[in-house]
Amino acid sequence: MIEYHLVKEQLIEALQLEDMSADEIDDDAPLFNEGLGLDSVDAIELVIFLDNQYGIKIDNVGQSKEIFVSVRTLTDFINQNQKSS
Repeated sequence: MIEYHLVKEQLIEALQLEDMSADEIDDDAPLFNEGLGLDSVDAIELVIFLDNQYGIKIDNVGQSKEIFVSVRTLTDFINQNQKSS
């Protein structure tokens, strides 16, 4: 199982959020708008991150709204869908 803290660290690296630490990110804080403040470009980066890091492809763009709610929803999605190595 992938842990929330690991996903936070990977997001910080993938999205170049150098001014933030994993401990500062709440598991349930929104990834977009008032939470981490991610934008549409970051959403594209998240899709690429999932593919590169975990072999998960998102074919339905509408599905991404449910996946990218918070670190918790993203991590749970990864745990349910990651390709076994």
